Amino acid sequence: MRYMGLDVGDKTIGVAISDGLGFSAQPIEVIRRNTLEKDIQRLTELIVEYEVDGIVVGMPRNMDGSYGFRAEITKEFVENLKEAISVPVHFWDERLSTRAAEAALLEANVSRGKRKKVVDKLAAVIILQGFLDRERQKNQN
Repeated sequence: MRYMGLDVGDKTIGVAISDGLGFSAQPIEVIRRNTLEKDIQRLTELIVEYEVDGIVVGMPRNMDGSYGFRAEITKEFVENLKEAISVPVHFWDERLSTRAAEAALLEANVSRGKRKKVVDKLAAVIILQGFLDRERQKNQN
């Protein structure tokens, strides 16, 4: 199964894709948010292009595990996305995914300007990889 990972933000959507066997996630692109219709259109194009079987969306949660305002915005976006696609959508706890992405980029000595351009798709990779690892672990048990 091939999955797409999404890190949905106010200004951008980070996109990652898994390999066909569902072992690893790779960054694809950062979509600059425009209108809801254009955002969903671009995601639909990527779903078709990469023959995606499922989508994993990072769900923002507070550090205590509760859902806040940002989570409601993400849920609303996903409901709109579901109207346009026919593949299942899964949520994944995204706490600290952006920080982990920033830390990895800092460790790799990526400049501030370049970090801003790739942090969202790297966060999508972290979200998707977490999901893939859990699925693989579930299937091994």
